[in-house]
Amino acid sequence: MHAVILTGGKQYRVKEGDLLSVEKIPAENGHTYDFGRVLLIEDGENVLIGTPVLAGALVRAEVVETYKDEKVLVFKKKRRKQYRRTRGHRQQLTKVRIEGIYPDGSLAPAVVAPVEKPKPAAVEKAVEPKPQAAEAPAPAPKKAAKAKKPAKKPVHAAPKGKTVGKKTAGAKAKKATKE
Repeated sequence: MHAVILTGGKQYRVKEGDLLSVEKIPAENGHTYDFGRVLLIEDGENVLIGTPVLAGALVRAEVVETYKDEKVLVFKKKRRKQYRRTRGHRQQLTKVRIEGIYPDGSLAPAVVAPVEKPKPAAVEKAVEPKPQAAEAPAPAPKKAAKAKKPAKKPVHAAPKGKTVGKKTAGAKAKKATKE
């Protein structure tokens, strides 16, 4: 018997006794975890296919360990711009051992849930209502802003002796003296 489960955005084909590394799941080492998103179950002669998942089906697994995967380097570069960045990433993984595949979740043996340690109750602070004043003084009126004069457009004049499109008077005078 084997099944296809969906966890961490990936699909895995599993059978009883398989050791599998999946993305981190919220369970401690030694506890059991039920994968509820079962896409397919095959037992040799029957094939159950979900649309997209099988209702009530589950795959039970025991959490073996939680660890980090090998480092993956991410390198970014833009040529001729002196831009280079190197970053590393280690994905959190959980190793699980598949204990059983149950087409109908009610057939699965009951698992005693681990007893969670009670969290300390948050001490609530007594909130005293603030006394309200009879009438609050009105805020002082704001001064009116002065009207701004419209900005003058800058005049783009050429420096002395330079030409901009047309010859300057100085250039005309030099030409007249040469003749």
